[in-house]
Amino acid sequence: MNIPKRVSAAILNSLSAGVVPRIGLEFLAVGRKHEFEAALRDLMNLQAGAASFRFVTGRYGSGKSFFLQAIRNYALENDFVTADADLSPEKRLAGSHRGGLETYRELMQRISTKPRPEGGALEAILQKWINALKLEVIHEGAQAGEEKFPSLVEWKIFETITEMKNFAHGFDFAEVISTYFKAYLEGNDERREASLRWLRGEFASKTEARKYLQVGEIITDETWYEYLKLIAVFCTRIGYRGLLVFIDECINLYKIANRQVRENNYEKLLAMFNDILQGKAQSLGIYLAGVPQFIEDERRGLFSYPALKSRLAESRFVRDGHADSGSPIIRLAQLTQEEIYVLLERLTGIHAGHFGYAPRLGERELTRFLELVLSAPGAAEFITPREITRDFLSLLNILNDDRDADFYSLINRQGYGSRKRGQEDGIYAEFDL
Repeated sequence: MNIPKRVSAAILNSLSAGVVPRIGLEFLAVGRKHEFEAALRDLMNLQAGAASFRFVTGRYGSGKSFFLQAIRNYALENDFVTADADLSPEKRLAGSHRGGLETYRELMQRISTKPRPEGGALEAILQKWINALKLEVIHEGAQAGEEKFPSLVEWKIFETITEMKNFAHGFDFAEVISTYFKAYLEGNDERREASLRWLRGEFASKTEARKYLQVGEIITDETWYEYLKLIAVFCTRIGYRGLLVFIDECINLYKIANRQVRENNYEKLLAMFNDILQGKAQSLGIYLAGVPQFIEDERRGLFSYPALKSRLAESRFVRDGHADSGSPIIRLAQLTQEEIYVLLERLTGIHAGHFGYAPRLGERELTRFLELVLSAPGAAEFITPREITRDFLSLLNILNDDRDADFYSLINRQGYGSRKRGQEDGIYAEFDL
């Protein structure tokens, strides 16, 4: 494979550590045809002004993060704005300690565009918009040095933000955008940074915000989702195709020990879910990822909350290997043996290309490795793509480091023993109260 060293290094280092690379996923993607098709339809709907809400579920290591990252990369390449966050004990959807606001802040820190895929793109989005409006004014016949030029650009700004005032919380949002523009033109770094802080939800009180901005409200734990909707609308008005939000590690909601706090988070999730599916949001897609217990456990999961269970329960016709592509839940099944083989073949090529050697493993060796892994007791239930790729890359590293090492001797010493339920997903043993 002809892959840049920077990309192949990111792929090999990430997979060896058991995490998903942020780049180069197109060289690894196998299977998931129907799941990706459902996601691509979501993007088309967002581009048309609709909204979508999906849960992505699968066991640890089954490829949830990979799936989300692949969608994210595709969205960025096609002029969507993306934002992603991982939930934690401090970052939730709601909470007495600003857990929802902390999640919003991380989303804003990691907001991304095609030129800024690693996050931190909020100011770049605003500046690109302002520069585009300047060019538009020039194309209409004005000169950049004219005295009236700033006011002509400001009028263009006004046309966009006036529409934002018609949305909930839109007046303050529009005021902050206008303040940013004026501060940008005047070179007032203090007010420009204050505008960005407000948009990122970093002001602790309205009093603090009013020292710099003429606003009536700030973004809070109760209102952060409403501002997420505003940002989605704003992105489409300034030339992007929509906003796609990815929230991973939702197991942290399942782990909340206090029932009332946990249900408060589920209530917030239900409000977001209803809002989007009832058409109250525009050009906003939200993907939440978690293991099956997060959704299906009737004591602590989403199914413990009756209103969510009634909305997420599968149709009686979903059986015998069939899936409902319109369901809010995308379930990632185990990759087939053929798909895993293709993945191993691609990893072999990436590794050989990165380290500059002729591949030592061919069809016979890859088939033998796969047979060994999949024939182990418990493999069908517990062996995941994450484990397979991590072990396989370790094997490739050993063979590359020691040219005298023998492939068959190495794999015959490696055992994939059976595991007791709960050993891999120890979290469930811990919380199976």
